[in-house]
Amino acid sequence: SSARYLKFKPQDGVAVLARGRMDVYDARGEVQFIVESIEPQGFGALQLAFEQLKKKLAAEGLFDADRKRALPPLPARIGIVTSPGGAVIQDILNIIERRSPGRHIRIFPAQVQGEGSVDQVAAGIEDFSRSGWADVVIVARGAGSLEDLWTFNEEPVARAIASCRVPVVSAI
Repeated sequence: SSARYLKFKPQDGVAVLARGRMDVYDARGEVQFIVESIEPQGFGALQLAFEQLKKKLAAEGLFDADRKRALPPLPARIGIVTSPGGAVIQDILNIIERRSPGRHIRIFPAQVQGEGSVDQVAAGIEDFSRSGWADVVIVARGAGSLEDLWTFNEEPVARAIASCRVPVVSAI
C-alpha cells in the first residue's frame, strides 16, 4: 500500500535503498521484510520520477512540435499564475510596464511550492484557458532548490499546460 506514495515507479535493475520493518512468523519460521519507503540510489528519486513522467507524456504526444501555440506578437491581456507575495511577480510587472506599458494583467494567486501547490497552479492555468480572457498565460516562480521547484514538474501541471487554449510561457 505504500507504493502509491512513491514519486517514481520501481523498475527491474534499479538499485534502491529500501526502508521498512521485519515481520517474523514464528509458526512457519518465516521472515518477511515490509517495505515502507524506497529511493533509487545514484540517480535520485526526483530525477527518476521526472524522466519517467517525461517519457510517459512524450509517448502520449504532449511534447510534439505541432501542439505548440505561437506567441502573439504583442499580447493585450496577460494572465499570470504565481504567488502574489513573491518577488517574481514584482519583476514581471516591472518589466511589462517598462517594455510594454498598457497591457491588461490578471493574476491567479497560487501557492508555488509545498502541499496543494500542484493543484493551485494547474487550476490557475485551467481558469485562464476556460475563461478565454488571456492572450497568453505566464506561469512564474522565483529561484529555489529542485525540491522547491518540483511543483512545475508534476503531471497535473503538464496536462493543464498541454490542454490550455492559449500559449503558456514558463518563467521558472
